[in-house]
Amino acid sequence: MPRKRRSYGLSLTAPNETFSEESILAALHAYWGFDSLRPLQAQAIRCGLARQDSLVVMPTGGGKSLCFQVPPLLTGRLTVVVSPLIALMKDQVDGLNLIGYAAGAMHSGQGADEFNQVMSRMNAGELRLLYVAPERLLTPGLLTKLAACDDRRGPWSFAIDEAHCISQWGHDFRPEYRRLAELRTIYPNAAVNGFTATATPRVREDVVKQLGLKDAQVLVGRFDRPNLTYRVVHKVDMHDQIAQTIRRHADGATIVYAISRKATEEIAAYLKRAGIEAEAYHAGLPPHERRRVQDAFSQEQMNVVVATVAFGMGIDRGNVRCVIHAELPKSIEQYQQETGRSGRDGLPSECVLLYSAGDAVKWNQIIEGSASENGTAQHIVQQQLAFIEEVRRFATNARCRHQFLSEYFGQAYEPTEGSEGAGAGGVPSDSSNQCNGCDVCLGELDALPDSTVIAQKIISCVARLAQANPSVEFGANHIIHILRGSRSKQIVERGHNTLSTYGILSNLGQLQLASCINQLMDMGYLKRAPGTYPTISLTPTSWQVLRGRVQVALASPKEPVQTQDAPDEPFDTGCFEMLRALRLKFAHEKGVAAYIIFADKSLQDMARARPVTVEHFGMIHGVGNQKLVDFGETFSSAIAEYCRQSGLSTNQPFGDERRSAPRPRTGSTAPTGRKAEAYRMFEKGTNIADVAQTLGVVNSTAAGYLTEYIEFAKPQSVAAWIDTATYDAIAAAADKLGATRYRPIFDEFAGQVTYDQIRIVMMHRGANSK
Repeated sequence: MPRKRRSYGLSLTAPNETFSEESILAALHAYWGFDSLRPLQAQAIRCGLARQDSLVVMPTGGGKSLCFQVPPLLTGRLTVVVSPLIALMKDQVDGLNLIGYAAGAMHSGQGADEFNQVMSRMNAGELRLLYVAPERLLTPGLLTKLAACDDRRGPWSFAIDEAHCISQWGHDFRPEYRRLAELRTIYPNAAVNGFTATATPRVREDVVKQLGLKDAQVLVGRFDRPNLTYRVVHKVDMHDQIAQTIRRHADGATIVYAISRKATEEIAAYLKRAGIEAEAYHAGLPPHERRRVQDAFSQEQMNVVVATVAFGMGIDRGNVRCVIHAELPKSIEQYQQETGRSGRDGLPSECVLLYSAGDAVKWNQIIEGSASENGTAQHIVQQQLAFIEEVRRFATNARCRHQFLSEYFGQAYEPTEGSEGAGAGGVPSDSSNQCNGCDVCLGELDALPDSTVIAQKIISCVARLAQANPSVEFGANHIIHILRGSRSKQIVERGHNTLSTYGILSNLGQLQLASCINQLMDMGYLKRAPGTYPTISLTPTSWQVLRGRVQVALASPKEPVQTQDAPDEPFDTGCFEMLRALRLKFAHEKGVAAYIIFADKSLQDMARARPVTVEHFGMIHGVGNQKLVDFGETFSSAIAEYCRQSGLSTNQPFGDERRSAPRPRTGSTAPTGRKAEAYRMFEKGTNIADVAQTLGVVNSTAAGYLTEYIEFAKPQSVAAWIDTATYDAIAAAADKLGATRYRPIFDEFAGQVTYDQIRIVMMHRGANSK
């Protein structure tokens, strides 16, 4: 039986009345279609209703916005939301207006007419939420207008989003936030409520002090995100490693973060050449171009964005399956915030940090150079350098990464049910609390046998090079080529094939050796020179290793265990994809992001319960009164037609109890949903472009389906997707190079063949050799 749609009889309450739990749930259900709140949300809302100061620390995806959006509906009074990004304001206001909530924004991107319209609504007492940037709020004109409002129309409270920006101990200090303390003087009766996703105990204390909060409730949520799998991978071939990681998540979206604008453009260009549709996003782009990229990503028109730190604030796309850091983030707080943009629908997602010791050197140079130019105070410089050191420590420690992050934010790590004991066989964590959700606990870092001997051989190679060429130093790749016995022109011409260390570690792969060299640098047994082409040299402690005075423990990365992009409760994937397409249609018509129409969780509930009446549709998670009116009939009719064609039952019961189970893994099971349709089309010889168009996916996703199809079905011929001459040329190059990885083959053809073509050939040869 369907759940009964609750009727609350919502009405506005005078400010001096007590707000019952029933009235809070009435607003929640009527506008958002939710039946309950998380405990921390309920506490934060109570603070807002009681006009009490608070600081709410709730990780990305935890539902902070509801905490300041619900109270104005009951008080009937205005809350002013201080937000740092125009794009964030626009999406929030679009989403609120769609559910019938009276909200507006004031920002520099508005024309005079739009600004005056918002101001008129505020003066008339119509608005419940007003979003404004800190610099706009603190202009004399707006402060005067707000202060001139009578007691009924003036601000009941101020919600300070990204409140950590006010603290110099935070990772994103913004001087303009410091002036927000003036609000306490100008509006002594208004509550000030701070909200942030990332704040250590020290930062929380500073935020309370800097905002001038009085008797503030400090509410802190759980920082751990158990559905995320954290991996740190030593950087060897960054572009190829990024591409390979993205291909593991062809059905979802990926955000790649890099330090510089130049890096985002280079990575995006490489991915395009490799057949992966990607766009760069950074502050150097024109505003309309940044908005185009962000809108296309939010509206699911593209799946991969390569961006600097600014991208992602306010993005609520549920199916971001992967976040990749191509370079070291500048703080643990930033890392937590950016990785938190994946898996917001609660499904398994992957966070990969490509690590090189040189990234820390690069950040230190950037920080010190910027400080020199801008006259930054030395204590702030030291704090920023300390942030880099914390991230480096996170990347190089072989301990549970979920535990590390939890403890960094001042919380004891508590494994979720079903997560213990997954790390057997790998480098163990320093705790028995194994998470089943990071490379360490999944046993993906093997202890390398004879680590000290390997370290001695690597260090000895650096020493022999220094003796042979005292005025020249060499980079890591050159050292690796010597150790592996390469016959490259550079090695032979310099006579480095005659060194005693030539070929002494030919049994180790390039990835392993690069990882070992990075680890030795992190331990201080080697050092990397700064610059565009960093070289490797000895340190005073190098000789302790060579003389056997210290023992070295090295870890060796293995191929990651792939997480399965599958829900924890079954739903019909075909129905889900049909609903996604319908959602996208409405998003385009209304000019809003797709998630604003319905979140993925709502679509999953629809595909699970398959409601075909408006009444049953109203029971879906996330369907409030306004959305029921606007979309109920169209969506329920579409579900009815899909079920009729597919022979599926309708109006199924809702599963209120969410099951907790160990993280699922991929396997060689038969395909379902959209992938199954792709397999059927490939069986008929349909080309990649036509498959992509039919299924409504990008070409790179269809290409990923094809390689999986080849491995699954083992077709005798792949002539439908690659011509015989190209196939033979790639096969011959692979045999000649003895290559199992794609990059050497790609380089051999100097870009004349694509990675997708190489992948088709190699997958076909491998599948048919088994």
